[in-house]
Amino acid sequence: MDEVFAAVGDDAAGGIALFVGTVRNHDGGADVDALGYSCHPSAESEMRRIAEKVVAEYPVRALAAVHRVGDLRVGDLAVVVGVSCPHRGDAFEACRKLIDDLKHEVPIWKHQKFSDGTEEWVGAC
Repeated sequence: MDEVFAAVGDDAAGGIALFVGTVRNHDGGADVDALGYSCHPSAESEMRRIAEKVVAEYPVRALAAVHRVGDLRVGDLAVVVGVSCPHRGDAFEACRKLIDDLKHEVPIWKHQKFSDGTEEWVGAC
């Protein structure tokens, strides 16, 4: 969080919005013990494309996004995005656009491990 917050700091920004996604202990009524994220080699360029789209649509002063890959535990940070804009409303909207598009368009897959021993891939084709 500190890294993203520092990256989006700007003296001309009146608003900085951060979103932090964490590993939760449940999904769809099942208890989650842990999960792992993997990604396609194009994930970084796709994140850059989405960031550029947000910058073109909003008066962004600075933008940063980090998504972890590998094995994570309940409570771990999975994704952190931040946006600074001259005004808070634009910062909120741009940050929401950034995380929503990242989740829908970047080829990152989640492998969930449930307490009952079952597993599930989310986002995989």
